[in-house]
Amino acid sequence: MIKVGIVGATGYAGAELVRLLLGHKEAEIVWYGSKSYVDQKFADVYRNFFQLVEDPCLEDQLEEMAKQVDVIFTATPQGYLASVLTEDILSKCKVIDLSADYRIKDVATYEKWYNLEHKSPQFIEEAVYGLCEVNREDIKKARLIANPGCFTTCSILTAYPLVKDGLIDPNTLIIDAKSGTSGAGRGAKQQNLFCEVNESMKAYGVTTHRHTPEIEEQLGYACGKEILVNFTPHLAPMNRGILATEYASLCQVTLPDGSVGYPTEEMIRASYKKYYDQEFFVRVLDGDTPPETKWVEGSNFVDINFKVDERTHRVVMMGALDNLVKGAAGQALQNMNLLFGLDEKEGLAMAPMFP
Repeated sequence: MIKVGIVGATGYAGAELVRLLLGHKEAEIVWYGSKSYVDQKFADVYRNFFQLVEDPCLEDQLEEMAKQVDVIFTATPQGYLASVLTEDILSKCKVIDLSADYRIKDVATYEKWYNLEHKSPQFIEEAVYGLCEVNREDIKKARLIANPGCFTTCSILTAYPLVKDGLIDPNTLIIDAKSGTSGAGRGAKQQNLFCEVNESMKAYGVTTHRHTPEIEEQLGYACGKEILVNFTPHLAPMNRGILATEYASLCQVTLPDGSVGYPTEEMIRASYKKYYDQEFFVRVLDGDTPPETKWVEGSNFVDINFKVDERTHRVVMMGALDNLVKGAAGQALQNMNLLFGLDEKEGLAMAPMFP
């Protein structure tokens, strides 16, 4: 059995990790870390785990945890892991970080967008960006995984094939994304109160959201050059879900008949098929069916589709996922499965919940 420790187990992403790991045949949670609830039973914090988890919450002592576990998940605020990670910890166990501390390779970019000083930049280069469908082989050999964020996972996977194949101009990419309120975490914040969120929708972080450089960096790798995108997130009055609607100009390419023109719908669908046909967790929908958050809720699936606008020579790409599963805990578990040579779907093959 893989022995697991979770730092930040009583946050939304941490609790989702617990839920998923309880259904994993090859893993056992031995450390429920939570600074806010030390010595309290985990099931008293989350009553859905009554009679399923009897363990108390323990302090977040990574040095001691590393001696007892095979992998540590850190579901913590930005800056935490960077301030405590050591070579000794990495020599004893794998670490999968759900924060942004090791996602961005350029330290100055991280410090600018997150307004934090990076405390352990020596580990950034070796950290592998844990987008399984793109970096699978590198993930298998890693000891430190930078688990992608929810907005970024949805935004990147939705556009990746068309960027990779040069079918769109990535510098024209506009990403309009909506998130459920659980994406803001469990901390008490006035702007996330029911009366503030219900019956309303708003944009936030306009032109300044800190997931922007992460999207640019990863899609830049796909096309082999630095790019700039417009990314605007919105808060939606729902518990879970990310819906990304993305717009980009099509590039002129060589068509099947040898002429030069804009990619056809068949060419674009073939691009998605090439990259995702063998990916269990990425579902490219048929026809004009748009992705909906309700059809991925509680699951590790990403639903994707697109529509070509022949009038403007642009393409509209759409993606939906559950921000707490594929956007956080599920993807982290998928990374763990790869690290330990397990079936990638272990503990994650459940169908989405509805209603």
